[in-house]
Amino acid sequence: MNNIWLSDRPFNAYSSYMKRTFGQRIQKLSIDAGFTCPNRDGTISKNGCTFCSNEAFNPSYCREFSSITQQINEGIKFHQWRYKRVKQYFAYFQAYSNTYAPIEILRQKYEQALSHENICGLVIGTRPDCIDREKLQYLQDLSKDYHIIVELGIESCYDKTLKAINRGHSFKDTKQSLELCKEYGLKTGGHIIFGLPTETRQEMLEEADIISSLPLDTVKFHQLQILKNTTMAEDYKLNPQKYNLFTFEEYKDFIISFLERLNPNIVIERFVSEVPPRYNVLSAWSNLRNEEIVSEIEQEMIKRNTFQGRLFNHNK
Repeated sequence: MNNIWLSDRPFNAYSSYMKRTFGQRIQKLSIDAGFTCPNRDGTISKNGCTFCSNEAFNPSYCREFSSITQQINEGIKFHQWRYKRVKQYFAYFQAYSNTYAPIEILRQKYEQALSHENICGLVIGTRPDCIDREKLQYLQDLSKDYHIIVELGIESCYDKTLKAINRGHSFKDTKQSLELCKEYGLKTGGHIIFGLPTETRQEMLEEADIISSLPLDTVKFHQLQILKNTTMAEDYKLNPQKYNLFTFEEYKDFIISFLERLNPNIVIERFVSEVPPRYNVLSAWSNLRNEEIVSEIEQEMIKRNTFQGRLFNHNK
């Protein structure tokens, strides 16, 4: 197998990227820094994205009422039982839109995290419409001493889908934001959801070509999950025919076909998302853990003698 990241795995794995870059595992610690979102506070909408349930994705130690330092300390304790050798961490500003505030507030919150002796960088989750040159200049300055990555919620490459899920921005906004981040020399990540209403399997597959052309360093893939207490859950009850959710076997076949077309330079952080079963409207996949899913996908790729970027056109 001839892939450009010189690994024996059939995809450009995040764990391998971390070892190449830092020589060790760096664990992320989720932070809820008390930000909100323009799609919730009335600037764009008060309803939020139809799929959104931050509570479902926040670990138990990640709570707004705790200080950032306290969340970091509790996060380290939470992860140490499993990752005993990990000594360095990224503060992952995860909940809502973590650049949606004046620069003075961002500086206070980011630098509180960076003042912790075990924190060596920031992962900043945000929306494409919540960044500007002033904020990116500040992040560029931080990146001289720390590992900084801006992680955008892309969700879909199609405006019809972004409108259907009440995302509140266009795909053009996504492209412009990623290009602006790269102009400031910042590393970028993106989230993509597969299975959103309005999209066919072929349209989702064709997103591999679109994503491959973006200035992305890393990407996370999520299968659509219908979560309790969301607008999407209510819509699903009324209009289940709109939703063509993947079985695991279908998803495994789809994601392998997607990876074959994907730019091999893009690092894969995640194939699926997990939430506690109590948040899920549907119980599909609830018996599979992330490690099992990754292993099944990887073993199937090896069996098929295929790899990330096998069908990628390097000349585009």
